Amino acid sequence: MGLTVSIKKRVNGFSLDTTWEIGNELAVLFGCSGSGKSLTLQLIAGFTKPDQGMIRLNGKTLFDSSSSRNLAPQERSFGYVFQNLALFPHMTIRENILYGAHGLSKSEREQRAGDMINRFRLAGLEKKYPSEISGGQKQRVALARALIRKPEALLLDEPFSALDNPLRVEMQQFLKDLHRDLPIPIIFVTHDVLEAHVMANRIIVYVNGGVAQSDTPDKVFSYPSCPEVAHLTGMRDRLLSSVK
Repeated sequence: MGLTVSIKKRVNGFSLDTTWEIGNELAVLFGCSGSGKSLTLQLIAGFTKPDQGMIRLNGKTLFDSSSSRNLAPQERSFGYVFQNLALFPHMTIRENILYGAHGLSKSEREQRAGDMINRFRLAGLEKKYPSEISGGQKQRVALARALIRKPEALLLDEPFSALDNPLRVEMQQFLKDLHRDLPIPIIFVTHDVLEAHVMANRIIVYVNGGVAQSDTPDKVFSYPSCPEVAHLTGMRDRLLSSVK
């Protein structure tokens, strides 16, 4: 059980060729901007079609080029949080959360929305609009919307990149606590070395469209597999030294 990815995609001269597998882990896709991390998320979610390969979630094949199988995004059991969160400004907080529950009965939609509002500490904000709440509250609304259908995995594309550091640290801990309560595969994209080290059960390091190393944070940072990984992970020590 878990998520297995083995895909190839060529876009505007860039070639992605990536293979990795995770269980119910919080896995960080880490690497420089342009290394293929966000593209991988789009391919997994079904927003873009791979040229070749296979994607499987909990034993179910979502994409397989050899058999021409390619499930639509709505048929794939993923929650997705975009970098810009993609909240609807004309909808209330409750309406934004309910938007993620299309296809459920009205009673189930309402019950789950109430559960999400309580779990994500949004009580009292239901009738407000995104422009009227804080950055951290917007993050929690986006997570609640992504999880209301009880997906089998959660995909997050640099969701905390626009937050200032104190709020970013708070949301990192919130997501880690959430994963303890909800043990599903979570794939978190970042190019921030400290965030990768803090968040991950497993770090999947991307270099030039491929996986250079996939392991626990301690092993990736202590035993980099190649000079490129050593360069990327060595930034952590330089950043830590600069704040001492």
